[in-house]
Amino acid sequence: MLIRPTVTYALETWVLKENVINKRKTFERKIMRKIFGFMRTDDDYWRIDTNREINDILNGQYMIGFIKKQRLNWLGRVERMAEDNNVQRIKRWKPMYKGPIGRTKDEVLVVIKNMNISNWMKVAQNTDIWKTVDELVRTLYRLWCFVRRRRRMSCSAL
Repeated sequence: MLIRPTVTYALETWVLKENVINKRKTFERKIMRKIFGFMRTDDDYWRIDTNREINDILNGQYMIGFIKKQRLNWLGRVERMAEDNNVQRIKRWKPMYKGPIGRTKDEVLVVIKNMNISNWMKVAQNTDIWKTVDELVRTLYRLWCFVRRRRRMSCSAL
């Protein structure tokens, strides 16, 4: 599908706040409605697909989940880079001032810390183990989202 790579270009640098997530989900459903077109009902009326029907079509493969997965993969690639690489230098750089109040934390690092992976930088050096960690993070996040949906709370896909 050509839409996903175009829309998610340079996604590793995006800050995913709740309003951005909602806008991306709305955009994705709008595009899917245009792709699948109208639906004919039993009594010969035409109507557009509902959000629930579009979610069933997507089968959990949302753009936001793709973005979060790519960010996790990107973090693993950065950790495997040589120490003298410019990206590694920028990652280690500590600014001399604090950012503005209310700034969001890096979501990927928060998820990793919540999973109690203390030596995640060493784990990221091995691609096979990092893929296992990636799958585990996404599985636990889906379980957490399932519980939140049962309680009628919002959650973004990973």
